Amino acid sequence: MSTKDFLEKDYYKVLGVPKDATEAEIKKAYRKLARENHPDANKGDAKAEERFKEISEANDVLADPKRRKEYDDARALFANGGFRPGPGGAGGGSFNFDLGDLFGGAQGGGGGGTGGFGGGLGDVFGGLFNRGATRTQPRRGQDIESEVSLNFTEAVDGATVPLRMSSSAACKACSGTGDKNGTPRVCPTCVGTGQVSHGSGGGFSMTDPCPDCKGRGLIPENPCDVCHGSGRAKSSRTMQVRIPAGVSDGQRIRLRGKGAPGERGGPSGDLYVVVHVGTHPVFGRKDDNLTVTVPVSFPEAVLGGEIKVPTLGGPPVTLKLPPGTPNGRTMRARGKGAVRKDGTRGDLLVTVEVTVPKDLGDKAREALQTYREATADHDPRAELFQAAKGA
Repeated sequence: MSTKDFLEKDYYKVLGVPKDATEAEIKKAYRKLARENHPDANKGDAKAEERFKEISEANDVLADPKRRKEYDDARALFANGGFRPGPGGAGGGSFNFDLGDLFGGAQGGGGGGTGGFGGGLGDVFGGLFNRGATRTQPRRGQDIESEVSLNFTEAVDGATVPLRMSSSAACKACSGTGDKNGTPRVCPTCVGTGQVSHGSGGGFSMTDPCPDCKGRGLIPENPCDVCHGSGRAKSSRTMQVRIPAGVSDGQRIRLRGKGAPGERGGPSGDLYVVVHVGTHPVFGRKDDNLTVTVPVSFPEAVLGGEIKVPTLGGPPVTLKLPPGTPNGRTMRARGKGAVRKDGTRGDLLVTVEVTVPKDLGDKAREALQTYREATADHDPRAELFQAAKGA
């Protein structure tokens, strides 16, 4: 905060107490206002967050007798016209000066009443201005990872499933403040930022979470018995989570903003869900395509014809089987597969499996015998032996 802002802010007015208020009255007023305006109790309310910062800033000054005296002396000095900023005027006793010179360091010992402060008013207020600029930063909630099991059809078509999760949330006992009375004080180490910087050589500096407040920016005066001053407690909740269509086994899905709630108005973390998909007794999966093996009879394979093929969750489709279809041939039913990311569907890959009957009736056996005699001049293994000789 600037020097001008400091001199113009009325911390007594911020807390709603008179200038002669006792320490107990200041503490009582701060606790009441802090509870009403704490960010965890007013999620998404920027005005309440800014109000909480002002209240913390005022308490940080007025609750400390030494800093309160410095503040009162500074206000009284400027209120009496001794060093009022701006151009001089008749009867005002004011004159031109540079606030940067006044607070920046020692000036000459003479003139205008500054000499009594030796090194300038910067020595009197040096630490006060730095400490007054507290900014309790919002903190993002933690990411959560969970698992869900789907059957084969749910994975292909998508499903909404209940998911019970345990995560860290604002402690209900202290409203997330960490203090049993709801009135934590601003951390003096990081002045509410939750971070500390240290040099790493070469003109660079590193920023780490504050070791005293663990990155919260606040320190409880009376730690909460439930969360032990952390402001966070374990919370369990059940959510209805939509798993998109077309997920595969082992896929990790990210759901933004569905993780642990943030602190002091910060955003929620993300939820990561690892999907486990069960098998299907008929269908398989190959990328965005579904697979199925369909048995056909020997006459169907030889003579050709139309066969009906089941689909997942829909009516069967009819495929044309060409004459002389070999065992293991794969045909394609377009648009009958799994859902792709763009909303379209893959295909159903149909593999033909020629079946051999174990038992034959007399009529069928006689017909096959006739067929074998009619094709006796054809050796299906001739090419095999020829290839083996040439290798």
